[in-house]
This record gives sequence, structure tokens and C-alpha cells, in this order.
Amino acid sequence: MTAIRVRNYRLPVIRPGWTGNQFEDGARFVNEEHPFAPKFMDVLKWTFRRNPQRYEKAHDKFRLKVTNDASFINEKTDCIVWLGHATFYIRVAGIVLVIDPVFYDLPFIKRYSRHALSPSALGRVDYLLISHDHRDHCQSRSIREIVRLNPDVEVLTGLRMDALLQRWVPIERIQCAGWYQQYKTRHSLAISFLPARHWSKRTYNDTNMRLWGAFMIQSSTHNIYFGGDTAYGEHFKEAAGLFSSIDIAIIGVGAYKPSWLMTNVHLSPEEAVNAVNDLRASMLIPMHYGTFDLSDEPPGEPVSKLVSLKSTGKLTADLKIVSPGEALHLVGDHAT
Repeated sequence: MTAIRVRNYRLPVIRPGWTGNQFEDGARFVNEEHPFAPKFMDVLKWTFRRNPQRYEKAHDKFRLKVTNDASFINEKTDCIVWLGHATFYIRVAGIVLVIDPVFYDLPFIKRYSRHALSPSALGRVDYLLISHDHRDHCQSRSIREIVRLNPDVEVLTGLRMDALLQRWVPIERIQCAGWYQQYKTRHSLAISFLPARHWSKRTYNDTNMRLWGAFMIQSSTHNIYFGGDTAYGEHFKEAAGLFSSIDIAIIGVGAYKPSWLMTNVHLSPEEAVNAVNDLRASMLIPMHYGTFDLSDEPPGEPVSKLVSLKSTGKLTADLKIVSPGEALHLVGDHAT
């Protein structure tokens, strides 16, 4: 295969010497460290294999406690609000971001708990950040509703995502970045697209045709890392080297079993702890658990493992477990 390097030449590169993402045969993106594309036979193997934790999972009573308190919308302080799965409302420097909007059911996927609020309850949205094209992170109905309610919203995402998103968003309002590139945003906010170890797919024949990634959100007071969907890799240490400090890391901790399959795409709680330690972040906010049934582990296992890892000193950052709809206020160097 012939691989070239691609990036958005209208956006600056923040990593010295970076020439762009690997793009094979003008069609598919490649993970730099661990190239990956799922095999259909592996998916079949998982589908028909008995889950060794099936009884434990079926009897796990853990459910997220969701609140519909939208009072934070009318406040002015910086805040982070988990809305469910990987969907977040973040207000920093007076600018409102919504990340990976999925407010409604997914086809063929069991839901454990509902998302907090709805697009109509969010008020003004300035930027919509979409980490990749998977349907549990990029939902057409949710995106269309946010755009309808916020006709001036700008979408920040990865390379080649515009071909998909222009069905729902005016093309002139979409910025597509490669890894280690910074978007054009208001001066009070800097947002960069960073590597993630994952993959992309929307239909039967478009595997890895659109780029996936993570986000770094920087204001004068806070640096917030949103990991998107990712497996473990050197990209966490690389991010720590690029940014002098990371106050909050929002990291996925669910959908990690069976490990022989999921280790290529998601983090286990143990791997998430290693990732946060690599980032040298001050606080971990876990996500990507408890909303949808996507894997073999019981729904409450990710949180119980995180609490245990924190209690034994393996996690150096503060652990902040939030409920969907609960506002985490950012005041100075603290989060309350």
C-alpha cells in the first residue's frame, strides 16, 4: 500500500516536525503506533461466544443517577457537565462547547440510563466538537437539532468528516483538523485535535476513511483534555510533553471486555489510570460507561475498579465521579 501524509494546510501544526496523518492509498487513515481495522470474523467470534461474566452482568443493579437540573445553563461560571456516555457540555471563558452529541437511543443497542437534558435545554452552543464518526459519538438527529437551534454554531472535528457532516451542517461551519493541529477559534480559547488509538466506520465499506481523535481545550485558566474513544498508547505521554499542564482529563473507562478484542479500541480502568498518570493530569473525570450496553463487563464494574485503584494509590490524579446532569464548577484551580 502507498501511504501519504495529509493535514489541513489552513490550520497550524502544534507539534514540531509533524507532517500529517498517514493516509493509505488515498482512502484510509492509519494509527501511527498500532495500525488497526476490525476483522469481521472477530466480531462474529465475540457475538457467538459466551460471556464469562454473563450472570454477574445480568444481576448488576448499578445504574447512573441522572438529573435534569438545567440551572447551570443560566450561570456564567466555567463548568463541565456530563450528559451521558461521551456527551459533555463545557463552558469555559464564556464559550459553550458540546462534545460528541448523542441524546437519543441507538439502534440495536440496549440503554442502561437516559442522557441528561436534551438539545433544546442547552441554550446557546458556540462550538460542537465531534471526535469521530461512530454512532455512539456522532448522532445525526442530535447534531441536526443543535444546528437548528444554533444556526451560527461551528463544528470542530477530524479530517474527511466534512463529507459526512455536511448533510446536517453548512459546510462553511465545519473545520476538519489532522492530529496536532489547532482550530481557528475565538482568542479566549484554543482547541487542538490530538491522536487517539481507535478507528472509524459509518457504513459497510468506509472503514477508517474519516479521522478519529482527542481534543485539548485551553483557556487562560484551565486545560481540559477530552480523550474521545481510544486504547492505550504513547500518545498520552506525547500530549503531556506538548502541554505544560493538564487540569482535567476526561477519559473513557468502559467497553473494555472481551479484552482480546477491545484492547485495540478502548481503555480498561487500569489502562485509563495509566493514561491519566502519563498525562500528568490533576483530575480524572471518567466517561463512556453506564449509558449503553456495548461490551461484556457489568455496568458498575468500571467505577468500582476506579475507586479501588484510587484507594491503593495507583491513580495520582484526583478522581471525580460525576452523575449525568451534575454540574462540575471550575473556580480558579479548583473544581467543585
